[in-house]
Amino acid sequence: MSLKLGERSALLAVFWYGVELEGACEASLACSTCHVYIPYELLERLPEPKEAEEDMLDMAPALKDNSRLGCQIILNKDLDGMELTLPPMTRNFYVDGHVPEPH
Repeated sequence: MSLKLGERSALLAVFWYGVELEGACEASLACSTCHVYIPYELLERLPEPKEAEEDMLDMAPALKDNSRLGCQIILNKDLDGMELTLPPMTRNFYVDGHVPEPH
């Protein structure tokens, strides 16, 4: 994923606040470990997921119709106050306990 200057993804926000969401690929759109549920009332404020995101979501356990990848949610004023819900499980790509750090 390539963010433009000034853009922040929901995945980076969760890292900053210490939420235990893996983000194994460090926002490169190569996994589904930052899978989150978006409040239904905010879904229409997000752009439709691109094919690459949909492909990664297909690998996420506990997929729902309001599932998105946190690394693909670009935060803006329309999403102010958004509360994401974590799925009950994730498919962990690391087996050694590695926790990726944001760049």
